[in-house]
Amino acid sequence: MGRAKIAITIDEETLGAIDRLVSEHRFPNRSQAIQAALDEKLSRLAHSRLAQECAKLDPGLEQALAEEGMGGELAEWPEY
Repeated sequence: MGRAKIAITIDEETLGAIDRLVSEHRFPNRSQAIQAALDEKLSRLAHSRLAQECAKLDPGLEQALAEEGMGGELAEWPEY
């Protein structure tokens, strides 16, 4: 995957925290620390969005759709 160079502006406190992580060898450089933070945040947002969309589903309707067209096969399935 390609990479692009960008310029960002962040507050000094955040930069200090990033620099501490780099000095503690948790990340090799600022870029990788920021990349990891962005990746984690984007992943959390994606999972949060999935949970929000799932919460909108109607369980009864979803069950009906899952069972639709199963006809005689449904009787063969074990009861849970």
